[in-house]
Amino acid sequence: MKRIGLLSDTHSCLDDRYALHFAKCDELWHAGDVGDAGLLRHLESIAPVFRGVRGNIDHGEVARRLPEIQRFRVEDVDVLMTHIAGYPGRYAPGMAGLLDAERPRLLVAGHSHILKVMPDPLRDMLYINPGAAGYHGWQKVRTLVRFTIDGADIRDLEVIELAKTR
Repeated sequence: MKRIGLLSDTHSCLDDRYALHFAKCDELWHAGDVGDAGLLRHLESIAPVFRGVRGNIDHGEVARRLPEIQRFRVEDVDVLMTHIAGYPGRYAPGMAGLLDAERPRLLVAGHSHILKVMPDPLRDMLYINPGAAGYHGWQKVRTLVRFTIDGADIRDLEVIELAKTR
């Protein structure tokens, strides 16, 4: 059983509550637009395992260290994580073909700043976008997500809301 912390679109926002909310997580995932390399190093120190992808605002060290797409397995769940994916029924160009070829059980994306958790019944897959954890953007509430992967089960999903204002 693995407890997962998930965030996206931090846009260089360092919030001490990330460490607080993800302290008991086995892994921390970031779905792109990290921003600052110092923030990346801080996030890597929060959980025993860190996984991330670069987003469209990431450059320099962050872009060099994070791939555009990560494909990995946690317990019995195949995961594909990328920053820009669209969502079930409205995938970004090329994403549906990639999903059909790769067949992940879980797709994690960011970019939209919109918290969205939904199934893709055509692909027997769950889609999670944790929304935006940073201040930059139009979102009214900053959000983080925690969940558990236990064997093939994805369960106990929690949404953590942080105030938009500083």
